[in-house]
Amino acid sequence: MNPTVRRHLFSTPVVVAALGYLVDIYDLVLFGIVRIPSLRGIGIPDDQILTEGIHLIDAQMFGLLIGGIVWGIFGDKKGRLSVLFGSILLYSLANIANGFVTNVGQYTVIRFLAGVGLAGELGAGITLVAEILPKEIRGYGTTLVATVGMFGAVLAYFIAEAFDWRVAYFIGGGLGILLLIMRIGVFESGLFAKAKQTAASRGNFFLLLTNGRRLKKYLGCILIGMPTWYVVGILIFLSPELGAALGIAEPMVAGKAVMFSYVGLAIGDMASGLISQWLKSRKKVVRLFILLTGLQVLLYVYAPIRSTEFLYFMCVMLGVSVGYWALFVTIAAEQFGTNLRATVTTTVPNFIRGTLPALNFFFVAAKDQWGILNAALIVGAGTIIIALAALSLLSETFHNDLDYIEPES
Repeated sequence: MNPTVRRHLFSTPVVVAALGYLVDIYDLVLFGIVRIPSLRGIGIPDDQILTEGIHLIDAQMFGLLIGGIVWGIFGDKKGRLSVLFGSILLYSLANIANGFVTNVGQYTVIRFLAGVGLAGELGAGITLVAEILPKEIRGYGTTLVATVGMFGAVLAYFIAEAFDWRVAYFIGGGLGILLLIMRIGVFESGLFAKAKQTAASRGNFFLLLTNGRRLKKYLGCILIGMPTWYVVGILIFLSPELGAALGIAEPMVAGKAVMFSYVGLAIGDMASGLISQWLKSRKKVVRLFILLTGLQVLLYVYAPIRSTEFLYFMCVMLGVSVGYWALFVTIAAEQFGTNLRATVTTTVPNFIRGTLPALNFFFVAAKDQWGILNAALIVGAGTIIIALAALSLLSETFHNDLDYIEPES
């Protein structure tokens, strides 16, 4: 690797953004890993664990939805670093508080607050990295952030295996506080500093809604990512119930399924980022991975092999297929000017996460009508068709120069 490229990729802002996303993913998926033991630990009967678990996931995702808007606007008005400091402080304190819950009401409120905090990390980090790196290598930078980040789920699994679920939450909060200290000294994006000197409206969310061209791009950026949280939020988080429906005798362990899927996500994020750099195209690679997701969903349900080992292998493969997370967030960053970039890059992944309650609603409704496996297939097919259609709304962004301002008209 060229020494200059290496110096850029392993600069302090990139490394700290990568570690921040690792802690973010740790906290984001920890509930999915400790869902069953934590709900049992506060006295929830086994026959209510699925419905209460979906309710708590929905609360967290709603927090991500609200937090995405708040932190995105804040990032364009006050700076990328302000979000990186504020969001990690909130979700670290919230996750420490999770270790003290004694009932579902408390759990719901604190998962919501954790979601609000978690919403700021990825968007601000990707925006900062995209703006400080030369355009020829920014794809490598965002790939590095995402690949390192995905191993947060692996860390969460092993921590949850080694410690009580309450301690696992305390450790997540402690890691966030340590990272907060590490962020002291990270410098602000030069493009943001330049934009501050202009009279341009910064962080005006309504600029995305009042211009047809921008709205089309914005919706396209959101919808291409829907399959990712369909896979994680339904096929992976609910793998114990889906495994039982497939007739697998040995129960699936949700935490292990999450861990294996995020190993796959790390592989997929690295592969999609490198292939994108090689092809000099974002769109071609995203289309390939969306189609691969459809194939993996069919194998998950219809493959003739019925064993826990095979289903865990499918969790890895599903993770690989939706491992274009960093790629579509990079696309979002490259589609918009500096005065709206943090707003877009922070809201897009969180609006995608925020689609999970709607997907869960359709999944539960379809499950009651056609059974759990058919419900998973129906919802999955819908997300893949929508994502492919949305991708057609977007232009290629690989060569885009990011030093420009979005006009107010």
